[in-house]
Formats: sequence, structure tokens, C-alpha cells
Amino acid sequence: MKLLFVAAFALFVLSTFDKADSSAYDKIVAHSRIRARKEGPNVCALQQVMGTKKKYFSTCRNWYQGAICGKKATVLYECCPGYMKMEGMRGCPAVAPIDHVYGTLGLVKATSTQNYADISKLRPEIEGSGSYTFFAPSNEAWELLDETVRSALVSNVNIELYNALHYHMANKRLLTKDLRNGMTVTSMYNDLGLQINHYSNGVVTVNCARIIYGNQVATNGVVHVIDRVISSVGNTIQDVIDVDDDLTTLSDMAQRAGLSDKLGQPGHYTLFAPTNEAFDSLGGDVLERLQSDPEVLKALVSFHLLDSVQCSEAIMAGTSYETLEGNNIEIGCDGESLTVNGIKMVRKKDIVTTNGVIHLIDQVLMPDSAKQVMELIGTSQSTFGDMVSELGLSAAMRPEAEYTLLAPLNVAFSDEVMSMDQRMLKLILESHILKNKVVLGQLYNGQRLETIGGKLLRVFIYRTAVCIENSCLIRGSKEGSNGALHLMRTFLKPAEKNMFEILTENGGFKIFLSLMEAADLTDLLKQEGDFTLFAPTDKAFTGISERDLALLKGDINALRTILLYHINNGIFIGGGLETGVTNLLKTLQGSNIKVMHANNTMQVNSVQVPESDIMATNGVIHFVKQVLYPGDIPVGSQDLLMLLKRLISYMQIKYIAGFRYQEIPLTFMKRIITHVIQEVPDVTKVTRVIETKPSVTKVTRVIEAKPSVTKVTRVIEAKPSVTKVTRVIDSDPTITKVTRVVSGPQYSVRTGTTNINLEGTDLSEISSHDVNPNFDAESLTRIIQAGNRRRGRD
Repeated sequence: MKLLFVAAFALFVLSTFDKADSSAYDKIVAHSRIRARKEGPNVCALQQVMGTKKKYFSTCRNWYQGAICGKKATVLYECCPGYMKMEGMRGCPAVAPIDHVYGTLGLVKATSTQNYADISKLRPEIEGSGSYTFFAPSNEAWELLDETVRSALVSNVNIELYNALHYHMANKRLLTKDLRNGMTVTSMYNDLGLQINHYSNGVVTVNCARIIYGNQVATNGVVHVIDRVISSVGNTIQDVIDVDDDLTTLSDMAQRAGLSDKLGQPGHYTLFAPTNEAFDSLGGDVLERLQSDPEVLKALVSFHLLDSVQCSEAIMAGTSYETLEGNNIEIGCDGESLTVNGIKMVRKKDIVTTNGVIHLIDQVLMPDSAKQVMELIGTSQSTFGDMVSELGLSAAMRPEAEYTLLAPLNVAFSDEVMSMDQRMLKLILESHILKNKVVLGQLYNGQRLETIGGKLLRVFIYRTAVCIENSCLIRGSKEGSNGALHLMRTFLKPAEKNMFEILTENGGFKIFLSLMEAADLTDLLKQEGDFTLFAPTDKAFTGISERDLALLKGDINALRTILLYHINNGIFIGGGLETGVTNLLKTLQGSNIKVMHANNTMQVNSVQVPESDIMATNGVIHFVKQVLYPGDIPVGSQDLLMLLKRLISYMQIKYIAGFRYQEIPLTFMKRIITHVIQEVPDVTKVTRVIETKPSVTKVTRVIEAKPSVTKVTRVIEAKPSVTKVTRVIDSDPTITKVTRVVSGPQYSVRTGTTNINLEGTDLSEISSHDVNPNFDAESLTRIIQAGNRRRGRD
């Protein structure tokens, strides 16, 4: 009875400290107790993986999924650590008796460890005074140990077995709350370290062996039962890969990438180590490309490295972890196997080192940063990738150049698209490949992106979307070594014509265009800019008469008020609008229109938009089948009111007798004025004296002038030039003719020698040796001008 009281008191004291400083393990056990409260006091609910003996105090996630590592798990109810059943009573009302460490091994059913303690002469030590922590392998753990190893331990009991058991012990008591993640506990064998990891899911490992039953307090310490026999650790990750014959390629790459030394430094790492065979499966060309680029090689090796220790026993479900490269990989499990990104590739797990753990894998993990741009294409864009290859576009990409792929999803490739002429499809796909590498963070509103086909694409940035022309990006952009990839909802339709040209060629907007002309607003549809137009079709004016049109055109301020209410300053496409909410867009008239986009359809002022996102060089057009009218503007004419009521059915228009529409300043209009200046060609007289020898022509210009006046002598070998100058003037056009007469004084004095182009000039009248005394300057001028005229005719 006294012993039972001591045990109860010890557990009370320890539980008090636990509440003050509980660990993830303690919290998981507490949750297990809550789940089993209907079974009686001190009962814990555990999950056991079907077909195995593995049991877990599981997380809420695993509990509600009813599975661990993808395998169905059954629920077990057992006494929580430190408690035991009593006959005829519910639950586990009794506190387990407290004993020394040797006796406690029997209480927690670690009888194989207890037996080996006897054989190795360890028993007196763990029965005596002291304070120990014993990480005791379970009976199943000893059975899992290789038979040869176990036999060698037992046969050399005085040394090997004793040392092995000492390596499972620490010379002070450590409860689970004291076992901090990343700590190293000094063992009782040669002071070698025990690597402790304490995970958020409640799993605690010692050299990657999981504590399956913890905190069994003894009079001289504490016992934690673990699920495997652990061996001593003395090597770093670098040491292991340098001596493993199956990891020579990885070791070489780590050296070239400058990461080998890092793998030998103190730390807490997890290395997913591809074998030589895994690298060979990439092919010689890929390996050569990877090894030729130091940055790519560093990214590749870093993508296999985590800055934390992830033992296999701590993985109970798929979880994402950031690599040293910067991107994430998902580590999961499938029964006894570990998975990486959902693939079973781990050949050997839990190679424990002093600075982490190694898992051998049979595939190379390729980060996006080490991939060529075409390798970034995923399964959801595979059709785009196939067509780019089949049409020869990928072959034309230079390896040393950079590109950006704007890849539509597979669903965009309808039967209609796939059946079109391949030359046309190639032109379309060229508009989805940019000449340069542009990552998501480099895109900005108004940016122009050049395609390999020479077209320019516009970028639009909205509150919740990034769009290029008529298509918006969806989540999943990637950056490769020589390019980037962005996922697009639909095919891009680059603008080729302005709004006026589109509406004119469509043929269904004759009335709207005639009203724009009457309001002197046609140039707005032609000028450069970024506008959004809700264009009413001719159907919107169904039943309108010539008299009605005359009424509309009769008041230019009223007409402009109505027409400018259909136009916004800025480009707003359907996919760029925030879904399911009302978007207020200010019109050129001044009032707001209400636009909503939901379920791939658009509404403006509750009017359905049957066709949207028709891209123009100066904006975007959305077609509407009703005329829009600003709700805050009344009508002052009964005739106009009756007309508008026939055209507009979605709202009630206010009437105020005598209301007059205000003039709207057309500050957004650009008036283009052509100013033509015609110049009369310069006429110049040239007086030259040319002295020649058979092979050399010498030209002497003699110019006489008064002291204050200089004559300009020029030779013009060209037709008269006419220059057109275009200027933008905010006023009515004017045309000015300017005639320039260039002349100079009769005499000027200047001497010099000039080489003159005499091609085509008849020099028969000039002696090759002597200058003809009757040959004056005017004769020379006539000869040169005649030669110029002949060249003009030729």
C-alpha cells in the first residue's frame, strides 16, 4: 500500500510539471484519453494499422480519416502510460507500481531487453542507485534485428551486448517533455550522441526509432519503449555519400555544386539521395546539360535536401516541406513505404548520421529551376506541349535563348481547334510563346510582351487577377533555367484592329456607329488608348424609326451623355473582374456602371452580355442588346422619355420637366490635324574650273564675293523634296504653303579643290590636257546639269 502511494504521488508530481510544460507527445496522449473517456478513467484510444502491429496515439487528421499512411486503421483502447486495470472495475483506475529500471522493463513488457540486461551483466547497474533514461527496444524490435547481428551481440555478451545496451541509455532522467526536437543526448557508451527529434504530430524518435510507450517512471529513472534497436552514429552525411559506391554520381555533383562541405557541417538535414542508377536513367544529354551549369547543378542538389530531420516513422500522412532550393516537395507514406511527391521511390530509409538522415531514392527529383522551358509543361497543359512539338515550334527554340510559354489548359483544345489548318494553328500557338523570360513577379499593368511571331501582347493587372490580352493566368506559374511558364484559361486573341474597324466589319452596329458620327465621337473609336466599350447592337435599337433617330441626333449633349455612358477609360475583361461581386466602373460620361462576372458570364447594369472580350488595339468591346442609360440623370423631354422607355427595359428613367443635358468636355479626345508644308527646291549655280590629267580629275572652285556677303554654292543631285509634317493641335485644321527661295550675292571668293561625281556627264568639250580659253563657267554648268537630267531619266 505504501508503494502504491509513492507511485501515485510521483505520478501526481510529474503530471503537475507536465501541465506546466507539456510536449507534443503529451498533448497527443491527452487527446487520446479524451477520445476514450467513455471507456472509463485513464483509458487511451490508439490506432493500429491493419495487418501490422504498429500502434499510434494518432492526430485528429488521422483519427477522422480512419487511416495511417493511407492504410486503414482500427481503434484500440488501452491503459494510458502509467496506469493499469483492476479486476471488476471500469477503465484503468490503478496506478502502475513503481520499481527500479530493471523491474520497470518487465512492467512495460520489454522482456527481451530485460533478459539481455541479465545476460550482459547490466542488471546490477540498473537496479542500483542513479538516475537513468533507458530507451528500451520492444520485443518486436529485437525480432526485426538481423539474425546475424543479434547472434553476434549475444555471443559476445561481455563487450558488444553490454555496449549496445549502454548506447540505449543516458545518465540522467529525461521525460518526453525534456526530449526537445534537434537535441543530442549523450549516451552511456563512449559519450556517443543520440539524435532526438520531437515532431508536432506527437511522434518522438531516438536515432529515428519511435517511442511507442513513453514516460514509465522508475525509482532510479524512466523507461521509454522504442520500436527498433538503434546503432551508434559517428558519420556525417558527407562521410556516407563519399564512401557509398552507389552514390558516386551524387557525391561528384555535390562537390561541383559547392555543397559537399555543407553536408559535412553540423546541422539537421534530410537528404533524399538518388542512386547512380537513378542519375543514369536521365540520359547522357540531360546529365551533361545539368553538369555544365553550376547554378542549375546547385539547384538540383539543393532540391534533394531539407533543413530538418524527417525520420520515416514520423511520417503519418502527406506533408509539404520546403527544400534548400526554395521550392517544396511532399513527403508521404504508403504503408511501410515512404513516398516523395506521391511516388514510391525510397529504396532504403533512415540512414542516421550525426547531422541528419539519408533516404536512398531510385529517381532524381528535378526542380523547375533546373528544367528547360519545355520541361515545365505539366499534365494539365500536355496538349499544348504536344502541338508545340508537332508543329516544329519547340525545335526552333534555341537552347541558349530564353522564352516564356503561355500555356492554355487541355480543355481549350476543342475539336474545332484541333481540326483547323495546321498553318493557322501554328500562327495561334506562336502568340503563346514570348521571346524573353518573364516570371510572374515581373508582370505589370500596361506592359507589352513580344511573341516569337513578332506580335505585342498587353498585360492587365486587376485586384484578383493577372491577364494577358483576353485570357487570365491561373495558379501554377513556373520558372525554369531558360524560361518561364504561365497557365492560361483560354487561347489568347491578340488585337489587330481598332474598335471602329471591328464594329464596321461586324456589320451589326450600323445604328450605333451612325449615332457616334452624329455626336462627333467617331474618332474616339479610332484613336489610340485603353477603353472598354459596351457596344449596343442594332438589335438594341429594334423598332427605331428615322424620326426617332432624328430626335436622338437633335440634342448633341443628350446623345453624347447616352453614348459616353457605354465607354470606360481602362480595359476591363471578364476574367479580370472579381467574381460574384459588383464592380463599379466609371464611364466617360461621369456616372458608374455596375458590372458583375460570375459563372463565365457578364452582366452590365443587370443586362446580359452575350459576347465579351473582343480585343481591339485601343481597348476591349463587349456586345450588349440593350441601350444603357445613367440612372442618376433624368430626362426633360416627353418625346425622348418615350423613346428611351422603348429602348431600355431594365430600369425606370426619371423625368424632370425642362431638364437640360450638360455639355461634356471632350478632354479624352485626340484631334489629329495634318499640316502640309511644301518647299520649292533649292536652285544653286555652280562655277567650277576643272583641270584634269588622264587619270586624275582636279576641280577648282573660284568664288568671289564682297567682304560682308557670302555666296553659298551647292550641288544638289536629287529630285525636289516634299516634306509632310504631322502635328496634333487642339484647333481647327489649317493648311499652309511655304515657298523658300534660296539665293545669294553674285560674287564670292573662295579657293579649294573638291572631288566631284561626274558620272553621266559629257566632258567631250573639255580638253584632257589644256583648258579651253573659250570655255567659260556657264558652259560647264550646262554640261553638269545636262548629265544630271540624263541620270534622272535613266
